[in-house]
Amino acid sequence: MDFSVLLTSEGLVALLTLSFLEIVLGIDNIIFISILTNRLPEDRRPKARAGGIGLALVARIVMLLGITWIIGFTQPLFEVLGHEFTGRDLILFFGGLFLLGKSTYEIHHKIEGEEHGESSGREALKKGFVGILVQIALLDIVFSFDSILTAVGMTKHVSVMIVAVIISLVIMLIFSGAIANFIEKHSTLQMLALSFLILIGFLLIADSFHYHVPKGYVYFAVFFSLTVEILNMRMQRNRKKKN
Repeated sequence: MDFSVLLTSEGLVALLTLSFLEIVLGIDNIIFISILTNRLPEDRRPKARAGGIGLALVARIVMLLGITWIIGFTQPLFEVLGHEFTGRDLILFFGGLFLLGKSTYEIHHKIEGEEHGESSGREALKKGFVGILVQIALLDIVFSFDSILTAVGMTKHVSVMIVAVIISLVIMLIFSGAIANFIEKHSTLQMLALSFLILIGFLLIADSFHYHVPKGYVYFAVFFSLTVEILNMRMQRNRKKKN
C-alpha cells in the first residue's frame, strides 16, 4: 500500500474530494446513530456513538482491503422475471427493509407517547448498549457499500481511500454529539430525521432493483425542510419572548 501518493497534487485533490463525499454520504448514517444512541442514558451515549462510528471505520477499511471481493458483489447471482440480482442488490434490499421497519417502529413509539425509558440495572443497560451497536453495525455494512463504490470510482489508490474514510469518520465523530443533542431537544426534528431515514430506506430498495435516484435530490429536500423547521423554531422562540 503506497501512501506516498498523498504527497502528489493528484493524490491530495482526490483525498479532499473523496473526504467531502464520504462526509455527505455519511449523513444518513450519523442520523441513524444519533437516534439510536439517544435511547440510552445520557452518560452512555458518547461511548455508544464512538463505538458506532468506530464500527463504521472498521467495516469500511476491511471492505477497502478486500476491494476485489467487494467488486465481486456486483456480479449477477440469479435472475427473476428478467431482472438480475447481485450480492450488492440483496444487501441494499434487506438493508432498506430494516431501515424502513426500524424508522417506522421509532415513529410509532413517539406518536403513541411510548418513549424509551432509561433501562435500570447493569444487565439491562448492557443488553441495550450491545443491541444498539449490533443495529448500527448492520446499517454500517449497508451504507458502506455506497461509500466504497464511490471511492473506487474516484481513485485507484487504496491508501487514498483509507485516509479519506478515516478523515470523514473523525469529523463525523467530532460533530455527532452536537447533532444528537440537537435532534434530542426538538421533537419535530426527530420526526424529520426519522422521515428522512424512511426515504433512504425506499431509495435503498429502489436501488436494489436498479432504479437509481441521485441522493443529491434527497439531501436538498432534507436541508430545505430543515431550514424551514429552524425558521419555524426561531419564530416560535421570538413569540415566546414577546409574550
